[in-house]
Amino acid sequence: MDKDYLIKKWLADEFSPEESDVFENLDETPFFKDIVDTASAFKASQFSRVDNYQEFKEQLKYPETKVKKLHWIRPLMRIASVFVMGFALYYLFFNENLTKIETRVGEKVSITLPDATTVTVNALSEMAYNEKRWNQKREIKLIGEAFFDVAKGAKFDVVTPNGTVSVLGTEFNVRQRGSFFEVRCFEGVVKVNTEGHEEILEQGDSFRILKGIVTLGENMYSVPQWTKNVSDFQRVEVSQVFEELERQYGVTVILENVNKEQLFTGGFVHDSLENALRSITEPLDLEYKMLPTNKVRVKPSEK
Repeated sequence: MDKDYLIKKWLADEFSPEESDVFENLDETPFFKDIVDTASAFKASQFSRVDNYQEFKEQLKYPETKVKKLHWIRPLMRIASVFVMGFALYYLFFNENLTKIETRVGEKVSITLPDATTVTVNALSEMAYNEKRWNQKREIKLIGEAFFDVAKGAKFDVVTPNGTVSVLGTEFNVRQRGSFFEVRCFEGVVKVNTEGHEEILEQGDSFRILKGIVTLGENMYSVPQWTKNVSDFQRVEVSQVFEELERQYGVTVILENVNKEQLFTGGFVHDSLENALRSITEPLDLEYKMLPTNKVRVKPSEK
């Protein structure tokens, strides 16, 4: 039945039983009744009663229940969809049954991957890989430093925030610490891909990016020295050297009036903090003092 017809009949109180049933089942009926009840509650003559359909229609504003619902339902649905999508992305990229290795201060961990590749992870580093899909995709996610002895086979990728290293079977070291990124090839051939740069390294070659500057060089040793409990550096800023000392010994180094960009070539041992500090400070004409709560102050020598 026509809605306007039903309203006219309702206002005139001329419903048949069938028409009454149809009217009571309209979604807007409670709203229509509320208009009449509200009008009768006002003393002003123009709202005291509803005499006819035309007067009722002039006061009538159809309920916006559905529209109002959509105003909050749609944003809620968008929020829900974002949440679901975010959860899916988290599950796919961060919780895809990854095997994770995290090392503590001064800790080194060696593991063997499903294809017999061996990896040694340096202190305060994180590594993850998908063991179940390893045969389909040999890929390691790395933050920190690790040495790889890769078994021959399909392509092997090491993905870091600064670049990706790809090989087929070789020995190489990857160090990623903040903006510092270095790859050293000890056997075979590796390909390094960073933003806007690609380099092929052969045995004995090294590749480094620091502050956006690419440097190529040669390795001084046949294996990474940190795997033998010695951290070595080739023309590395002294701030990076002391940061590595902090990782190996769990101390906080306070540099006072020290040129942090000064370059250092050398190394320090991992089994004696005093010896390690002397190895760094003496060549640079610095001095150090042990402070409470695992702190070390370093400043230019006064001698």
